[in-house]
Amino acid sequence: MKALIATEKPFAMAAVDGIKDIFSKAGIETVLLEKYTGVDELYKAVADVDALIVRSDKVTKEVIDAAKNLKVVVRAGAGFDNLDLAACTAKNIVAMNTPGQNSNAVAELALGMMVYMARNTFQAGTGTELKGKKLGIHAYGNVGKLVAKIAKGFSMEAYAFDPFVQATDIEKDGVKVVQSMEELYSTCEYISLHIPANDKTKKSINYDLLSKMPKGATLINTARKEVIDEDGIVKLMETRSDFKYATDVAPDCHIAMAQKFSARYFGTPKKMGAETAEANINAGLAAANQIVNFLTKGDKTFQVNK
Repeated sequence: MKALIATEKPFAMAAVDGIKDIFSKAGIETVLLEKYTGVDELYKAVADVDALIVRSDKVTKEVIDAAKNLKVVVRAGAGFDNLDLAACTAKNIVAMNTPGQNSNAVAELALGMMVYMARNTFQAGTGTELKGKKLGIHAYGNVGKLVAKIAKGFSMEAYAFDPFVQATDIEKDGVKVVQSMEELYSTCEYISLHIPANDKTKKSINYDLLSKMPKGATLINTARKEVIDEDGIVKLMETRSDFKYATDVAPDCHIAMAQKFSARYFGTPKKMGAETAEANINAGLAAANQIVNFLTKGDKTFQVNK
């Protein structure tokens, strides 16, 4: 059996070595494709492999069609919108992610962005403190839980909205549960976004919702840019000089926002949430172990195209 690591932006060498070791012990040959510059290279590399690990690389229908022997593909990270799930399902290919492996890195970034925005992006002028501020956590998954934990170290007051998580599971972490998005946004000076990008969530963070936030509000987005209604947030920042927005990754209107709003806006040039050495290694090793468990035991625990 063969497994391909296809990464336009490579894993750390420690992660690659660890993945190779995991595969070797399971009798799986490792094929490595790094820093490729054209999709044709990916089509060729994937042609005869049984398993595929990617990071943010797009696994399209064309990639799936080129992969004649592929049985499983794992996205090393929590998000999996770069995988064509319908194409995988049509070819009976199991698609997986590695939830939780990047969570601490993303949570630390979210709190770092809050500090950065509270201190006027480290420009001259009087900033504010996080202590005593109300933080709304929109989606209480692996990252949301860690954001709440770290925020308590800043003496912030944490609230959460997530209809898919039992209220008792949130409350046991010392986090207050609210019953709607509207309640979360109208209550909290800071909102940390952790929702996925799908048909229900895209552009759901809009002008009407954000306008409910209190004076001096800050939105932190370490989820996906697609969940933001960009026209709406531009309108809000034009009409409310107190509103701040920090995002990972930059929106399509990044240049205009940076020019118009200066210290009230920050966007990373590329997605940085998982860009730590620890997260890079953790996600890669988890992906390899999941492939081995699937190929040898049929374990589909982290399948996302059920």
